[in-house]
Amino acid sequence: MKKLLTAALALLLTVSFSFAQEKKKADTKKPATENVKKDGTPDKRYKENKETAKTEGPKKKDGTPDKRYKENKEAKVEGPMKKDGTPDKRYKENKDTKKKETPKAKKAA
Repeated sequence: MKKLLTAALALLLTVSFSFAQEKKKADTKKPATENVKKDGTPDKRYKENKETAKTEGPKKKDGTPDKRYKENKEAKVEGPMKKDGTPDKRYKENKDTKKKETPKAKKAA
């Protein structure tokens, strides 16, 4: 009887340890709030703030992007490219939208 109780107790202890909660691992990344100046602007000394500054262009007073600058204009949709990096003119997306006009022959009256 002692052996049976000991085995049952050992089983219960093993099961209880297997259901214990795991410790949460600490985040290795710094929260974004640490890389901010006192006035709330991102601190440019940190890598993650430098990258965001490159992608964002100048803004208007109301916070919307200023479309006069190249960084804020919508990127042109490009189609498939050749191996050398030039656009492949066989595809519709890469063909020029303007049609070239050929000089018309003068009609004899």
